[in-house]
Amino acid sequence: MTVTLLFVLHLLAAILWVGGMAFAIWVLRPSLAVLEPAQRLALHAQVFRRFFLIVWHAMPIALLTGWAMLFGWYGGFRGAGWHVHLMNLTGAIMGGVFVVIWFGPYARFRRAMAEGRGPEAAAAVHRIRLLITANLVLGLVTSAIAGFGRWGG
Repeated sequence: MTVTLLFVLHLLAAILWVGGMAFAIWVLRPSLAVLEPAQRLALHAQVFRRFFLIVWHAMPIALLTGWAMLFGWYGGFRGAGWHVHLMNLTGAIMGGVFVVIWFGPYARFRRAMAEGRGPEAAAAVHRIRLLITANLVLGLVTSAIAGFGRWGG
């Protein structure tokens, strides 16, 4: 029962995190073209604030439940298959990329917005988009690894 709860929490956290990035890159970003630059920045400020709050909850839940299953179910790295090792690596990298986003370009974005420096805020949004895109690719690869490892061997 405990491992089932851990797995469900792990899966839900991953869905929120990866799904949110997919929505941001493939739906929201192209849709912003109808707005003026200042409006796009204002919308980014609201979207980032809300989405990053979700990620600050989903990311630790995904990582902690993954590690709990790794050590509680598999008995550690020795008992885990290759797919678990790879998911651990890609999940940790994704967490690191998010921390870089938060303390790097997102912090610069917030400062630039507070000081009315639109071009600097836009440059920070561009950097955030690149990092979220990289994390989305990692998240999709991690999800594929999970499926393949579970059903493919």
